[in-house]
Amino acid sequence: MNKLIKTFRDIFSIEDLRERILNTLLFLAIYRLGSYIVLPGVDGARFQGSSEGIFGLLDTLLGGAFSNASIFGLSIMPYISASIVLQLLTVAVPYFQKLQKEGESGRKKINQYTRVLTIGICLAQSAAYIASNIPAEYIYPEFQGTLFNVSSMIILTAGTVFCMWMGEKITDRGIGNGISLLIMVGIISRFPGAIIKEAMARDINGALIFILELFILFFVVMGVVIITQAVRQIPIQYAKQIIGNKVYGGQRQYLPIKVNSAGVMPIIFAQSLMFIPAFLAGLFREGSDMANAIGVTFSDFTSWQYNVVFGVLIIVFTFFYTAIAINPNQIADDMKRNNGFIPGVKPGPQTSDYIAMVIDRITLPGAVFLSLIAIMPSLATRFGVSRDFAQFFGGTSLLIMVGVILDTLQQVESYLLMKHYEGLMKTGKFNESTEEKVAIA
Repeated sequence: MNKLIKTFRDIFSIEDLRERILNTLLFLAIYRLGSYIVLPGVDGARFQGSSEGIFGLLDTLLGGAFSNASIFGLSIMPYISASIVLQLLTVAVPYFQKLQKEGESGRKKINQYTRVLTIGICLAQSAAYIASNIPAEYIYPEFQGTLFNVSSMIILTAGTVFCMWMGEKITDRGIGNGISLLIMVGIISRFPGAIIKEAMARDINGALIFILELFILFFVVMGVVIITQAVRQIPIQYAKQIIGNKVYGGQRQYLPIKVNSAGVMPIIFAQSLMFIPAFLAGLFREGSDMANAIGVTFSDFTSWQYNVVFGVLIIVFTFFYTAIAINPNQIADDMKRNNGFIPGVKPGPQTSDYIAMVIDRITLPGAVFLSLIAIMPSLATRFGVSRDFAQFFGGTSLLIMVGVILDTLQQVESYLLMKHYEGLMKTGKFNESTEEKVAIA
């Protein structure tokens, strides 16, 4: 306990880190406040948006902003969609591949294209959001019509741009990845209410079951942390080079490859496709018993058919996204260019094949574990856990929370290490007088 208190004292004793944490908390508070500001013209006291199917997934990621019809109703989801589209284009389109290889200037152009595409996606999604999620009976009569639709589209688009701006500011002046933090705070805002609701639903006899649920949740979180941090290190030896009178290179380094390189993206892609069977079945439901059966089966996320298809899609998308994220040929070329090689493996194509083999071997268990984590909420619901609390037993919510928290903690730790280094420089033998002597010499 004393060590924890000392760590917090050290964190807030660093002026730069303290300012960054306060800036982050301020932006996150503004984001949560905006999630409760209802669109002009909507009767917020009576409005109850849809929270089923894909709308329920969005509402979970946005912390209730979607079902509240708030000015941040779309949040940064259009920006994420645009980022995914641009990431896929950098693989398929030569022009974007060239931009990606241009370094900082190329990244700036890709960011500009992402922002423009975000506005286009936001306008399209805001029109669909208004038409499908805000019934006319919840809109005041004097606001109904074209004026409400156009003004709401502009406000939702402006809200998304503002959220995107806040995310960038958190990244620049705060701590952690801003966009990811906005998503995480939306997810975690529902956790206190879910755990209180689950505790209230259990009577005195069910207290032991509730404690058991908390223990299971703890071990599930630990498993996600382990699989998120797990890496396979490939040893790389660099040849010695003599330049002038000095010898460079010769040291051994390691190429870390994550077991779960794809992150949460395979689950998001798979969840997007899992709504298609029920949608298609709804089009042919009249007069078709098979269509009715398919619609009912794939509308229930706890059915074994749903979870089997869901798990297989996650495994497929994990391999697909890993292939996009990691290019063995490029890694082998960079190693060869820097006089690096894997011991026992020839440089060039054999190095590329070796790296690809390692990626395939570690991706399979990672993909299976990812699919198990994704279906954990349905299993928890099957065993009597409330639906709101079951969402934190796995799936997109848990992976995002764990990943963002670990990334933020790593950044805080880096600031603490910098503080220790500065303290060593001030109190060690390498003091100011020594610096002056070196400068004079």
